[in-house]
Amino acid sequence: QVQLVESGGGLVQAGGSLTLSCAASGSIFSINAMGWYRRAPGKQRELVARIISGGSPDYADSVKGRFTISRDNAKNTVTLRMSSLKPEDTAVYYCNAYGLTHSGPNFASWGQGTQVTVSS
Repeated sequence: QVQLVESGGGLVQAGGSLTLSCAASGSIFSINAMGWYRRAPGKQRELVARIISGGSPDYADSVKGRFTISRDNAKNTVTLRMSSLKPEDTAVYYCNAYGLTHSGPNFASWGQGTQVTVSS
């Protein structure tokens, strides 16, 4: 009942920049947190960055200083600005959000994933 639609991603050379965006829609009463995860080939999905309501952004150590996450609470969107990209940032990036629906139950939703490929 809560859908996440991602945009952005693509192919970029090492040292370049990309921006990922994610918009949540549906029966949303409140969103507790929005963030980005990634899964590289042969690896488990890992947290990249997230913003919990009322808190400061969390970043994976590997992206600190290079990635910036921001959230627009009014629009239920989250954006990940990635700079100084490295080949090891190559992965499928997934948007994630969890919170409350208007009907009461919690939701925890994932986007469909967007490919980020960084060439050396």
